[in-house]
Amino acid sequence: MKKPAWVIDKERARRASAAETVWLFGLHAVRDALENPAREKLRLVLTRNAADKLGPAIAAGAIEPEIADPRKFPVPLDPGSVHQGAALEVKPLDWGGLEEACAGGPEAVAVLLDRVTDPHNVGAILRSAEVFGARAVIAPHRHSAPETGALAKTASGALERQPYLRVPNLAAAMERLKDMGYWLVGLDGEAETELPEALAPASGRPVALVLGAEGPGLREKTRETCDILARIPAAGAFGSLNVSNAAAVALYAASRR
Repeated sequence: MKKPAWVIDKERARRASAAETVWLFGLHAVRDALENPAREKLRLVLTRNAADKLGPAIAAGAIEPEIADPRKFPVPLDPGSVHQGAALEVKPLDWGGLEEACAGGPEAVAVLLDRVTDPHNVGAILRSAEVFGARAVIAPHRHSAPETGALAKTASGALERQPYLRVPNLAAAMERLKDMGYWLVGLDGEAETELPEALAPASGRPVALVLGAEGPGLREKTRETCDILARIPAAGAFGSLNVSNAAAVALYAASRR
């Protein structure tokens, strides 16, 4: 019996995902990935100087490095990438399902990103999420920053420890978090309610902070799915914060409930 087209397409997508690899670069990002037992490591390319600096991490990663000439670094990185003589090809991390990653008590916090595509912003948000103990950072498969070397370098090791989930449909993920008891707060610079007031009803409940891309902000469906929209109070008319800075402020506020 011939398989339906949608089944064939799904199997192709699964195979393509399994074949996907990522090149991490920079001493910090490579060291943290080497020391992460959950990370599948495929190829390690180092200059002699970088190998000397990463000795214990190389042993922990149990992978034999290829020693390369720094003038002819044989790795497919974007021009301008500051690799510091270290690059590691890996498979993307598998953090499991949404319910598994976001399970927790009333103090749990999650972050959802709506069309935040800049890897530097997402990397910075992952750092803040790790600092403030967020359960996960969640983004849609499309129109979001994938796991890349640039993201990993900006995350400064957080990519190896902070769950970063990419889901098929952000609004559906938000509804699932609601079913888990989460109070969804959307960040909107034009909202009437200030963030501390918006967090008040979440006493005794987990919180999900929803942030949109700079400029467009939250999509209409995302806004409608939030329980409340809130703005970060500011002194004077200085405009809005960068999305990664807004995430850090909101995470701090949520952690102080």
